[in-house]
Amino acid sequence: MTIASAALLLFLILDPLGNVPVFLSMLRSLPPRRQRIVLARELLIALGVLMAFLWCGKYALELMHLRQESVSIAGGIVLFLIGIRMIFPPPEGLMGEIPDGEPFIVPMAIPLVAGPSGMAAVILMGSKDPARLGDWSLALVIAWAATAAILFSATYLYKWLGMRVLTALERLMGMLLVAISVQMLMDGVAAFLAG
Repeated sequence: MTIASAALLLFLILDPLGNVPVFLSMLRSLPPRRQRIVLARELLIALGVLMAFLWCGKYALELMHLRQESVSIAGGIVLFLIGIRMIFPPPEGLMGEIPDGEPFIVPMAIPLVAGPSGMAAVILMGSKDPARLGDWSLALVIAWAATAAILFSATYLYKWLGMRVLTALERLMGMLLVAISVQMLMDGVAAFLAG
């Protein structure tokens, strides 16, 4: 996997376009300057969490006596479920009901940006090819920067594209995630059967 393909995969998993309406609704009650501060804080927390899973995930797997194949299969299942929810969103939104007040860590940083599928994907990258942790870190930063750029321009995107186009893009990303998740699941099962 190249850095570009890893960054694209992580970008799809982070799902910034799908998060635009959710982030706008959560930050609506805050003044514009405070919105940017909260968004920057939450994005940095999400990046820190994903980097920790990338660099330390392999050791966590060893500590819990989990095989890579189990993470691949579990990540594929979680990614599949999130992809299905992106294609057929429930009435309460992609991640369920969101509590009132200024968000802190939950739900913006975790699970909206750094969700279970993102954590599983970076653990897999780090544990499959630990010699390329620098490459995976760069891919993660690229995906995170693209996500941050989209979320910081959420108000303009919403006005420019409109709700219908954002919904269509989210469903398209959902379809791509479902395909990626099935591949992760098949790879995990194949590796398990071969081992």
